[in-house]
Amino acid sequence: MNDIRENWSGSVKFQPQNYSYPITEEEICALVKLARMSGRKIRMVGAGHSFTPLAQPTDILVSLDKMQGLISADKSSMRATVWAGTRLKALGEILHAEGMAMENLGDIDVQAIAGAMSTGTHGTGTRFGTLATQLRGITFVDGTGELRTLKAESDADLFPALQISLGSCGIITRLEIQTVPAYKLQYVAKKSTLDHVLANLESYKSQNRNFEFYWFPYTQTVQTKESNETSENPTPRGVGKWLNDIVLENGVFSVLSGISKNIPGTSAAMSKLSAAGVSSGKDINWSHRVYATPRLVKFQEMEYNIPQEHFSEAIRRLDAVIRQRKFKVHFPMECRWVAPDNIYLSPAYQRESAYIAVHMYKGMPHQEYFEAMEEILQSYGGRPHWGKMHTMRSNQLKKVYPMWDKFQEIRRQMDPDGVFLNPYLTELFGA
Repeated sequence: MNDIRENWSGSVKFQPQNYSYPITEEEICALVKLARMSGRKIRMVGAGHSFTPLAQPTDILVSLDKMQGLISADKSSMRATVWAGTRLKALGEILHAEGMAMENLGDIDVQAIAGAMSTGTHGTGTRFGTLATQLRGITFVDGTGELRTLKAESDADLFPALQISLGSCGIITRLEIQTVPAYKLQYVAKKSTLDHVLANLESYKSQNRNFEFYWFPYTQTVQTKESNETSENPTPRGVGKWLNDIVLENGVFSVLSGISKNIPGTSAAMSKLSAAGVSSGKDINWSHRVYATPRLVKFQEMEYNIPQEHFSEAIRRLDAVIRQRKFKVHFPMECRWVAPDNIYLSPAYQRESAYIAVHMYKGMPHQEYFEAMEEILQSYGGRPHWGKMHTMRSNQLKKVYPMWDKFQEIRRQMDPDGVFLNPYLTELFGA
């Protein structure tokens, strides 16, 4: 095929030799067996929302777009099994119809659930782990073409490798999720200052179910976002919410971003103007309708996980370097918190975590800025978000992931011939 495709941000372009849209697990098994016998390579793609070449194929690209929807819902155990290609936005409505919900979600809901889980996607809240911690069963086709199912309870040694695997252990076909009863959230956004938030950070984290904030470079301005469970009725998604999400966070910001791109010297001024436009807002709705925010302004992103005890110091250092080196950036940093887990490749593996996400408007040079921010975050034992830009490779990753070698052992067991490796993963793993 001759069509060239690209990911959401345009950072990765690819042209697969073959594109497969299977509709059954049997088709996937046959495809993998054929690829293995003929020495071909397979990569999987979801919504294309990763900023790295994780899904970039050299040969066959598999999409599970035709394998979406609910397979079963067990109300007694509150577990739901879904096809791996199901988009998170659709999944929220599917589970809601069953009186169920995911206990936590990130702020983007366009991803396929298998891709979101496999890259360590997360939301925020010190009581909640990455999305993959909600998995209780994973069905996948391994590198020999065999259909396998692993359970959290009975496969304690292997399961943590499959929860976040970067698609390197097999093609995930279905996922069993531990859900909770459907719940409503009251979302409140407020304008504050960096000094105030850092001085009161422990209160913000402990007194809110979900807490995050955005900080605008070259300013003291932050926008805090708090969500807490409520029994109140949903509010109409009227002018106020529309004004904040679409006009201010996307429309006006898009105009300022365009100015910053065309006249880079105005970046600091555009950041200050963006900060001046930060508004307060409130919304009450079912959880899956609250978590996500529209992302109409495209950007490149790098995100690192660091131990939460170093968060305030890290932010101060990032601020100082931005000002000292006068980086041309106006996009805010996003700051979130995640509970520890025991997933081998989870950035939150066995530590209370803070995540700091660094952005640059699409089309503006980001490499030098990202490298400077990355150096600081790595100095705290930083671990990269697998779906975001970073420069770390196997020799560095082994030092910050205690279960790195264990994961690689299981990966080779699941895919002995490297059917699911592409050049990026080969370099990343040192395979």
